Amino acid sequence: MTDNPATQRTPLTPLTLLGTGAMGSALARAWLAAGHPLTVWNRTSARAEPLAAEGASVAASAAEAVTASRLVVVCLLDDASVGEALEGTDLSGRDVVNLTTGTPAQGRARAAWAQERGARFLDGGIMAVPPMVGDPGSGAYVLYSGSPGLFEEHGETLAVPAATRYVGADPGFAALHDVALLSAMTGMFAGVLHAFALIRREDIAPKDFAALLVEWLSAMAPAAHMTADELESDDYGKDAVSSLAMQVAANATLLATAEEQGVSPELLTPYMALLERWLAAANGAEGTTGAVELLDLA
Repeated sequence: MTDNPATQRTPLTPLTLLGTGAMGSALARAWLAAGHPLTVWNRTSARAEPLAAEGASVAASAAEAVTASRLVVVCLLDDASVGEALEGTDLSGRDVVNLTTGTPAQGRARAAWAQERGARFLDGGIMAVPPMVGDPGSGAYVLYSGSPGLFEEHGETLAVPAATRYVGADPGFAALHDVALLSAMTGMFAGVLHAFALIRREDIAPKDFAALLVEWLSAMAPAAHMTADELESDDYGKDAVSSLAMQVAANATLLATAEEQGVSPELLTPYMALLERWLAAANGAEGTTGAVELLDLA
């Protein structure tokens, strides 16, 4: 008796993963849980052994691991580690997906390096921490850029650990989007830290304040759409709700309050200084978007 063709499942794509640190192990477990045949390698072999108990094949070398699969995912410490691991391996006909954190220039250079060796290449930026990987409700996703054909062919497999967002054929775009998003997050964290510093010596429960803070930041976040609209229209005064002049003047109150509370303003003053410089050169009736001009070093 043969199986009904309608009920037969298409075999899941086998893949190789180089790097089984915290993030690499999270990625590996997601693919294993979904049933993908997986070969793993790690420079410190003991760190790969726990995955063997979960069904992974552990390769003795990076070259052996690369040979095992057409789809090769790399999640190592840095770009130099990627070069060291793949040096001397046969990448001809392979599809290389690099999830190692790097810069746009490194992504472009690594794509050219892979293509010279006969491989298709995708660079990726993981917008998640390890506990979010493999959890469909966590909001985790990975930015990808590079070979459109590679992404189209392997998109379903790449979407197993986290959602995928393809941001263009330029191999540097994933890293650029990644760092741009992380830079915005860094600025937000700086503001959050300053806010808690202001209230920490008062009879204000941090948890109560946190609820207000999250609500306020969530309400302010859509202002990014207005900034994008002004940049695309090249009209920095378009629909300005709070003028540049007003915001620069209001900064005095923020600084005075920090002084009263005994809090250093060092997390705020660089941005305030930038706005003051732009006010001196621009129309005070516009918003703050135009200050981006002062950040352009080209």
